[in-house]
Amino acid sequence: MPAEKLPFSKQIAYACGMIGWSIMTNIIIVMLPYFYLPPSNSGLMPFVPQLLFFGVLNILSVILASGRLVDALFDPFIASLSDKSTHKKGRRIPFMKWAILPAIIFCGLTFCPIVKGESTSNAVWLTFTLIFFFMSVTTYIIPYNALLPELTSTAAEKVKLSSFQQVGFVIGIIIGALVNNFADLVQSGFHITNRDTAVQYTIWALCVFAGAIMLVPIFAIDEKRYSESKPSHLPIIQAVRKTFSQRNFKYYLISDFSFYMALSIISSGLLFFITVLLHLPESMGGLLMGIMVMVSLLFYPLINYLSKKKGKKPIVLFSFALLSLIFAMIFFLGKIPLPPKVQVYSLVICASFPLASLGILPNAILAEIAEKDSAETGENREGMFFAVKYLFVKLGQTLGIALFAFLTVYGKDPGHDFGLRLNGICGFALCLIAFLFFTRFREKKPRFKKAGSRQ
Repeated sequence: MPAEKLPFSKQIAYACGMIGWSIMTNIIIVMLPYFYLPPSNSGLMPFVPQLLFFGVLNILSVILASGRLVDALFDPFIASLSDKSTHKKGRRIPFMKWAILPAIIFCGLTFCPIVKGESTSNAVWLTFTLIFFFMSVTTYIIPYNALLPELTSTAAEKVKLSSFQQVGFVIGIIIGALVNNFADLVQSGFHITNRDTAVQYTIWALCVFAGAIMLVPIFAIDEKRYSESKPSHLPIIQAVRKTFSQRNFKYYLISDFSFYMALSIISSGLLFFITVLLHLPESMGGLLMGIMVMVSLLFYPLINYLSKKKGKKPIVLFSFALLSLIFAMIFFLGKIPLPPKVQVYSLVICASFPLASLGILPNAILAEIAEKDSAETGENREGMFFAVKYLFVKLGQTLGIALFAFLTVYGKDPGHDFGLRLNGICGFALCLIAFLFFTRFREKKPRFKKAGSRQ
């Protein structure tokens, strides 16, 4: 029996899952460098020493790389298990259900160092908690994203559901960026004098909230009713090899990797750029994210319209080009003869369109790649396609955070900020690389019916 069309209420329920895991992953991206290696004017104490390995990598970079390396090996394993699953409740949702509690626990523990001060023991503890957090959240993310092509049947439906996903993702970004604002409320409301403690309570509360939101698609969507898929029978190695054999998928991956690496640089550095380069209060971080999201929402109908009329590739290329210029401007923040608020608001508003389009279109593009491969091979390997994508996303995010952490060695404090400015140049280069590789992507041109014609 064909699967039923996913109603609007279920589409919203599906997007809620994105809100939940976006909150937790963005708490890690935004707050980890700021919490463990804070600038001197933050009111926080550093918890890991600024040690350098081989004279190049600082300790936070090594920790993040270690956690993501284990996670990278875990991604295809979860994807293969999900693709092959014959569970009576479906191939995806049973995995998602069991991932939520450990994700909450290890995300919260990541911000609970065992020594109250600079210590290598904290570095060991951080490595442990990050590894298990990444493994837990992966067990949710990979099956969750593999549901997208299974819950939709047309390109327009994929773009629409991906748009709802992106709304969920940016809501998660906003909430993750509001940690310091919530911590202010916790300090004043509960009379907590220690800033580190207030931040920890805030993060635990947000993790529990995120976990509750991640339960929504599990209870709201009957996978067997709304998706039609067959378990894959390919061994994991063969499945990975066949996934990489797709020409378009290779160029998609490289561009996506470069974009997420650049995005992680700006996410990790946002609070630094605001407080150090522009000398504005850290509480503006959440406000700026909110403005960027509200403006980006205005572009969603336009992006959906243009993707149908002009195709997805031109919009993606324009977005990479515009974002590269925005990154270049970070180098000059605080030096431009304009008020600091004008500088930062201008960048945020200009970034709204590319971040909206690059949030909506890539998942829709990948869903089409996976669907085309399934039609050609007869194997339903949606999970593996999204596993490989998120392997590269996570590697990009990790290297972005690691690069940001490394460059702080060259200056992260007021009057000594060259390392922060270098991040803008690196982001510019990464977006340019993404642009160049995506020019090699081959997109099937949209086709339109002429007036009065019949199909």
